[in-house]
Amino acid sequence: MLVTTSYSPSRETELRASQLAGELGIRCVPRGSSSVRRLAERYGDPHFLLVTERELQVHGSGDAPLFFHPSLSLVRVKRMMNGEGDGMIAMTGAAPGDRVLDCTAGLGADSIVFAYAVGPEGQVTAVESQPALYTVVREGLRVYETHLPPFDAAMRRVRMKLGCHLDELRALPDKSVDIVYFDPMFRQPIEQSSGIGPLRQLANHAPLDERSIREAVRVARKSVVLKEHKESGEFERLGFRELSRTRTKIAYGVIHP
Repeated sequence: MLVTTSYSPSRETELRASQLAGELGIRCVPRGSSSVRRLAERYGDPHFLLVTERELQVHGSGDAPLFFHPSLSLVRVKRMMNGEGDGMIAMTGAAPGDRVLDCTAGLGADSIVFAYAVGPEGQVTAVESQPALYTVVREGLRVYETHLPPFDAAMRRVRMKLGCHLDELRALPDKSVDIVYFDPMFRQPIEQSSGIGPLRQLANHAPLDERSIREAVRVARKSVVLKEHKESGEFERLGFRELSRTRTKIAYGVIHP
């Protein structure tokens, strides 16, 4: 992967690109007047982190770039603000003041909803194993503006960590968080979910390790929750007996330690 900028970048954008390249240990190349596709041909690498004045984008082998956006988390938080429930929050039992470990951050949508639910007194840590995805989401959570103060405040409270969630779990003491949450890339994709296409190009597709679930049960006080396709065999494989199926193709499996 390489780092470049938008056309005619400001000095601040150039510095930011150079800083991110150093942080990720990858090469920063000048954009000039070349398209990203032409740069890919020139440097022999189709994967670029593109730094613009407003956001970070990841360009890869697909047609659509990946960038941070709140997605359905904004709709969900608005509903919660109006007194409506949220299925994930109900299944996890998340409440104000809780500590949540989201082991599969992705684009951060569920972490934002958790951050709103647990409030300023709580804590949400989101772990992401893919460096480019981690960087895009971390920066998005830091600067994205919806002009809905409670939502923006929830975004700012999410603490991103780069690494392997199994390592993170192993480093935690017994019963040190309230909720451990897993939302891996589904073994059986929901094809109608076209918005997840760019994420699929970049995300970690490895199946969950049974050791991660054992560690999660050790460190969680209230619940360990897995979000998956409702027909997935992962629930049974990983020991989730209590299931809640939604009206969509998504289901939640819960273990109460």
